[in-house]
Amino acid sequence: MDLLDWHRGALSSRRLMVLVKHMPRDSAVNRDLHGEAVEWDASTHLLAAVVDHLAVANWMTATINGGEDGEPLEYPEAVPRPAAAVPEEPALTGTGSDPLPTPDELARFFT
Repeated sequence: MDLLDWHRGALSSRRLMVLVKHMPRDSAVNRDLHGEAVEWDASTHLLAAVVDHLAVANWMTATINGGEDGEPLEYPEAVPRPAAAVPEEPALTGTGSDPLPTPDELARFFT
């Protein structure tokens, strides 16, 4: 396909628009418009969400089963996503000044 056909009148504007709109996901135009987000399909986003939820579940289990005298565990980092799709606040929020729940708050929640 020669894009000069549009200037020559052999390719309509509508056909050119359809061709550009339906370019492959990894085309140079899509990469220029959307950046690295073109590499992330729905399956990749779902897999990143599964990894994040599993990390939080493991953190919660370790926090609940850890001793009261032990060091508090660090909240897990989310998998980096393109285009700032990661929420800025953690999924769990405590009632005190600390944004994360305390082990006692977690124990009360699960009892």
